[in-house]
Amino acid sequence: MAERARIAANRTPGAIAGRIFIYGLLGIAAVYYLLPFIIMVMTSVKSMEDIRMGTLISLPTRITFEAWREAWGTACIGVECNGIKGYFLNSVKMVIPAVVISTAFGAVNGYVFSKWKFRGSEMIFSMLLIGCFIPFQVILLPMARTLGQFGLAQSLTGLILVHVVYGLAFTTLFFRNFYVNIPDDLVKAARIDGAGFFTIFWRIILPLSIPIIVVTVIWQTTQIWNDFLFGVVFSGGDTQPVTVALNNLVNTSTGVKKYNVDMAAAIIAGAPTLFVYIVAGKYFLKGLTAGAVKG
Repeated sequence: MAERARIAANRTPGAIAGRIFIYGLLGIAAVYYLLPFIIMVMTSVKSMEDIRMGTLISLPTRITFEAWREAWGTACIGVECNGIKGYFLNSVKMVIPAVVISTAFGAVNGYVFSKWKFRGSEMIFSMLLIGCFIPFQVILLPMARTLGQFGLAQSLTGLILVHVVYGLAFTTLFFRNFYVNIPDDLVKAARIDGAGFFTIFWRIILPLSIPIIVVTVIWQTTQIWNDFLFGVVFSGGDTQPVTVALNNLVNTSTGVKKYNVDMAAAIIAGAPTLFVYIVAGKYFLKGLTAGAVKG
């Protein structure tokens, strides 16, 4: 009976009008945000003749993927005409170790600051959190001097180190806030049974950490892959990530401006993060929710 009353209430003219308004508003918002991407895709599969003769939103008369092939393998970036392929692989080589290392260290730090507190640990944690609020520009000079002293300037290894150091504050915060909601009695019981620091971490804490590991990996992957400032400052030549190469490709002033190649290169450069959000976006929300309501 109650269900019938609820259904009848939802079918009143006022409820139907409200629902139409909400769906219409959501549709307009979706079109607003998707329109730039749709135009990029349409432009990337047009020929240059189509681009010259048509408008920005006109459909292609003939779909071609020549611009994608050129962007990937033969487009000129600076004096080299090898496309963005090599720079894309540089980003892959940079993101994987940087994400793995910063996530691993963040997990251990969060474990220490939540379950193995020591005198001054809260102060150290507070100081570490300052790293979350330091702008990128502030650390450019001291980081450049540090990399120079270690002989890592203009190298992928140096760029990985920069992202690990800068991301450590965020990953530590994520894991610490998740671990404080795990009952301390669980750790105390394991210690009474003779388990040590790493045994408790590997056998008890880490298996419970899947949601926050997913959150951290998604966060770090998108942050590091999309970074431009660190890439342009701390890399050079063949070690540049794809975001820097894309900027150099788009701003090349020699020859005919090929908008279809620029759009194809931009989509290729943004595809990994787009894939992460589409495939793992729901896990990101689940992980944040799990950390928020646990305990």
